Amino acid sequence: MSAIGPAEPARERARLGFSFTRPVMDSITHLNRRSANRRHKAAPPHRRGRHAQQQPVAGASATPSPTATAAATTAPNAMADTAEHRPAEEEEEAAAAGEDEDTGAQVAPIVKLEEVAVTTGEEDEDVLLDMKAKLYRFDKDGNQWKERGTGTVKLLKHKENSKVRLVMRQAKTLKICANHLVVATTKMQEHAGSDKSCVWHALDFADGELKEEMFAIRFGSVDNCKKFKDTVEEIAEQQGKNEEKDSEEASSAAELVEKLTVTEAKKEETVEKEESPAADDKKDVKE
Repeated sequence: MSAIGPAEPARERARLGFSFTRPVMDSITHLNRRSANRRHKAAPPHRRGRHAQQQPVAGASATPSPTATAAATTAPNAMADTAEHRPAEEEEEAAAAGEDEDTGAQVAPIVKLEEVAVTTGEEDEDVLLDMKAKLYRFDKDGNQWKERGTGTVKLLKHKENSKVRLVMRQAKTLKICANHLVVATTKMQEHAGSDKSCVWHALDFADGELKEEMFAIRFGSVDNCKKFKDTVEEIAEQQGKNEEKDSEEASSAAELVEKLTVTEAKKEETVEKEESPAADDKKDVKE
């Protein structure tokens, strides 16, 4: 097929199947030229062919021959004619490249969401222990162990009253599966079937009401299990000392209140005894 130049008659274009108008043809020609120039620049020098820039050879004549001048004159026209017949895929690629360009437009969000502060109830507590484990609860009705969840078990100490509680949440849902105080009567026992597990009883509040539960917890290593067991026993012992101290202070306060009460009663009796003779003297004077 011969190249179609801008001076071809209209019937020749119709014969070859072209029905584009002049503005459309100019746009296509412009896009194809840009694509051809990019390919020409990206191609290695040895593959550029006749479009590669000719370097002067030492000893050669600086004046081009008539044949070279004619070839240089006809080369741009041949390139332009060839560019008109590029496939439609190259046109689509050029159009897509134009669509990917950043226009710099900023789209404001339709709905503005405000930040909401989420409280966990652990803001006033210090973390004494934080470990990953799997928790089980003994089902009395079914007489079997049931899994409560896998997650993080924490020992939290309150900053004001120094009370320590055990809290465990499931890893994905963050649902509470254990929540109870560590008191003086809390005792950890080793599980008979595994040295990575331990068992204990507690009044648990995980389901919203106090229930006596029997828990078993399993860790990934023996060291973690031992550390958890020793920490809970140490806290329970300290809580027992604190309870004894509180009971002693309470009994001391009760004794002090009792002494004050007895002293006030004696003062009232003394006042009554002093007032009775004065009343008798007044009666004698009237008589």
